[in-house]
Amino acid sequence: MTKPTDSELEILRILWSSGPSSVRLVNDKMNEAKDTGYTTTLKLMQIMAQKGLVERDESSRTHIYKAVAQKDQVQGAMVDKLLDLAFGGSSSQLVLSALGRGKTSKEELDKIKELIKKLEDGDQ
Repeated sequence: MTKPTDSELEILRILWSSGPSSVRLVNDKMNEAKDTGYTTTLKLMQIMAQKGLVERDESSRTHIYKAVAQKDQVQGAMVDKLLDLAFGGSSSQLVLSALGRGKTSKEELDKIKELIKKLEDGDQ
């Protein structure tokens, strides 16, 4: 799978949360964070279609794009790369660094505890 650029990842996140969408909808959502021109979004999505990250439905006048790249696969590949590059392959160092940043909610900590319990019990 082709590694998405930062801008492509932003588009994928929108498609993952919104489902199949027009370029206009994606562009409107991108503009909530920073000013992005429609033609820039269109070009990015066309490139993403060529890379196989998204599919374009051309059956109507308004083309609809949907994510082909699965969220868990993209995130997994990015975590693996970060793990290798920044933490020398140490999962514990990655987790400790992430949790030590102080941005973890109570709900997230509860989920982490639940996952640790499952891993300890062998229930992956």
